[in-house]
Amino acid sequence: MPAAPGLTRVLTRYADGRSELSLDPDLRVFVADLVRPYGLPLREDLLAEGVGHAYEELAAGLLAEALGPDEPADVLIQAFDSPDIRPGAPTSLALSRSCAGTPTALALCDQGTAGAFAALRAALAYQRTGVARRAVVVLAEQTALHHRPPEPVTLPDRHCAVVLVCETLPGEELTVRQESGAAVGPDDSVGSVGSVGSVESVAEEVRRQAKALGEDAAVLLAAGLEVPGLDAVRVPAGQPFTGLWSALAERLPGWRAERRPVLLADFDPRLGVLSTLTLRAGPPS
Repeated sequence: MPAAPGLTRVLTRYADGRSELSLDPDLRVFVADLVRPYGLPLREDLLAEGVGHAYEELAAGLLAEALGPDEPADVLIQAFDSPDIRPGAPTSLALSRSCAGTPTALALCDQGTAGAFAALRAALAYQRTGVARRAVVVLAEQTALHHRPPEPVTLPDRHCAVVLVCETLPGEELTVRQESGAAVGPDDSVGSVGSVGSVESVAEEVRRQAKALGEDAAVLLAAGLEVPGLDAVRVPAGQPFTGLWSALAERLPGWRAERRPVLLADFDPRLGVLSTLTLRAGPPS
């Protein structure tokens, strides 16, 4: 099989404590300006106490660990669901200075847990069109929300960052698919966007993809995704955006050494989007 875009490295890091930026008085001004049109109150207690973590601080060291000085990145895509605490500054641009090369820097948000998969689809598209030889995806979430949301939201238990490095890898076949209640785009060489309806059809689609990979497939399911009758590893609750990818970072080296195909699946009930990643691993590293 010819070399194709593959997933060569997945690293994760948790952090405790806070960033000093959480005490920056500009944070209150920035958040107040954002929520004022919607009449949402600030969390004055959190702003006074100083809680939360800046994504640049959380991910910069992990990027340096993932990529050596002679491994320049061509594209860097940062994806997040819970907001950063750095007022006004584009963190993706700041992170692009934490790795070799001068990568095109993008950020993706407001797509729930589907955002991580969407970022990977974009990274792979850059590679397949020849624009990027090495693409990097940075996922991050932190525990503080400095305003009261209009409806309940699930925040992570800990600050966490994940770095995924996409490069050509002989023999690897990597596919990312996203399906929603309404089709939003045609099939393409990176992944597909189709339609999915009920909870039962979500489970059936995950079972179908697992079956297509074979009996030895390793299946990793995000917290909250129920697929009865499927032998799978369930990710514990607590890290809604990064938990699935942290579990992949822990288990992928072993699965790759065993030459097992891998399926990741997540379903965002707010958006009605099923996201999957299938990986037929290349040679053991």
